[in-house]
Amino acid sequence: MSNRCATASRWASALNAVSGVSIKVEDEATTLTLMKQAIIPASITIFFLGFLIAPVRADFRLCNNSGSRVSVALAYTDGETWISEGWWNLKESGCETLVRGPLAEEFYYIYAMDEHGGEWKGKAFMCTRDREFRIIGREDCFVRGFDRSGFFEVDTGKEAKNWTVQLTDAAQVPQNP
Repeated sequence: MSNRCATASRWASALNAVSGVSIKVEDEATTLTLMKQAIIPASITIFFLGFLIAPVRADFRLCNNSGSRVSVALAYTDGETWISEGWWNLKESGCETLVRGPLAEEFYYIYAMDEHGGEWKGKAFMCTRDREFRIIGREDCFVRGFDRSGFFEVDTGKEAKNWTVQLTDAAQVPQNP
């Protein structure tokens, strides 16, 4: 038996093990046919398995589903230190990743305002400023030269690896004239 026929016999045995089809290898043409029959489905399977086992994105994202441009600030704690940072500017129907990678915290805090004076706010007060910022600590904001804004709490749960917040017009609190 030639070397190619021996290879074909091994392919035939493998095909038999996988599909239950028993084939006797007699020539090189049969060898090539058997190899194609085994390799093509295996290649397709491996290709699609690649999509199934691809890494899942793990991020904290915010999407702007309001009718206008929105500026967003984020705050969080590592258990000891509070950090607030901003601004992410999201156009209408835009999304932005605020924290990349698996979520390290269960609670995140958001403050947002639109270009018409509307706000998405809460009762957790953090330090902010008018321009881009990253501020350590949430106490004595005014004394330290910062503004003070009320953030709303987002509970992502203890096991969440990713989370998306949707800002809508219904959650907006208009600023008093």
